[in-house]
Amino acid sequence: MKTHQLLFSILLVGIAFGTAWAIRGQFGHEPGAAMAGIIGGAALILVAKREEWYHKMLPVIASAAIGWGTTGMISYGLVTGYCRAGDLLNSTYGFLSLFVIGGLFGLIGGGLVGLTLNSTSANRVKWASLVAEMAAGGLIGYYFLIEQAELLMTPPRSEAWAVCLGAGAAMIWYMVRNNYTPALRVAFYAMLGAGFGFSFGNFLQITGNILEIHFNLWNVMEYNIGFWGGSGMAYGVFTSTWPSDAIPLKKYTNSLSLLVILLIVPLLVWKDAFLVSDLMKSSFIQNDESNAMFVTLLTLFLLALMNLLIRMNLKGKLRFGYREVMTLFICVFSTYILWSYLITGLFMGNFRSEQPLYVLNLVVFLLLIRKTVSPFQDAEPEIVYLKDRWTLYFSSIIGVIVLLSLILYVAHGGFPNANLRFPV
Repeated sequence: MKTHQLLFSILLVGIAFGTAWAIRGQFGHEPGAAMAGIIGGAALILVAKREEWYHKMLPVIASAAIGWGTTGMISYGLVTGYCRAGDLLNSTYGFLSLFVIGGLFGLIGGGLVGLTLNSTSANRVKWASLVAEMAAGGLIGYYFLIEQAELLMTPPRSEAWAVCLGAGAAMIWYMVRNNYTPALRVAFYAMLGAGFGFSFGNFLQITGNILEIHFNLWNVMEYNIGFWGGSGMAYGVFTSTWPSDAIPLKKYTNSLSLLVILLIVPLLVWKDAFLVSDLMKSSFIQNDESNAMFVTLLTLFLLALMNLLIRMNLKGKLRFGYREVMTLFICVFSTYILWSYLITGLFMGNFRSEQPLYVLNLVVFLLLIRKTVSPFQDAEPEIVYLKDRWTLYFSSIIGVIVLLSLILYVAHGGFPNANLRFPV
């Protein structure tokens, strides 16, 4: 495969996942990130155009939802404030902390996707064992890093990053022990991409504030973690050698995955955003209970419609094709966009400048995917992929992030709303 074709494929996944992550900014927490993971996982399968992966699309997409959603428990509001400090110590600390947080999103999200793709009948992932090890790793990580070492990232807020770090370390150890090298590559590159994306996105946000650009710059930061994280995940997937042995899926595997994709994750997003009691507090509802009830019922109708269209398309099948993946992708993505419009009051006159870009990105993806060829079409690739010099790439990204912090340190003298982790 030629270099430009590979970059084109990676770009498409980045666009889809970046847009979904920007929408996630309207919802937040684990469910919002999981919903973005569904869209990113479906985009990955669509762009890969690998026949045997269509059949396992549901567990792959469910893994993306769970993996990218898990790290949504981490608090990072204070961290972005550290980056706005007028001293180099607090600013650099903030940017490096964002790299850690974003990196954990990519590590676990990309890792679980990679493991699902890597699982074969000869080397099957033992999910119960993996979940138990990750849970234990999370508890151990929190106990030693927070309770004992007191390495607090954002006091007095939650230090759940340590739970995710412990869980991610346990997942890596599982991959190494069981020889899941392709999955390990996906986890690493997704980690680098999402970590860099979060830091770089905040750099763009602060630069926009300095230049007084009137735009939702927080959305720019959210888009960047999705774009770079999705691109890193795609690079890891598209440049790895995967086993062709596909495990015949049991009906209950697809049923459980579909439950996660169509009900559990969307209903959690809905519960967090569209209850009448919560909508009544919105500025565009203005304490009007009838308007709040209308939005609540409309969002439930859209959820039911999404379920109906996808289930009609799947019809209880165990084997799927490109059309089934595309239907799921469009239905979930469209629902998420419409929900974002409803939660921000677009249909009640509360226009926001970034909102047309969600639809534009979706249209661009649908137009360009017709021109993509599978990254796996050639038995012998025509390009030389980057060698896995992981230490070099990791240290280079850290160097770039420190440089970004230095640039902003020179560019401004600190913002009035900056947070300080260390006294100056």
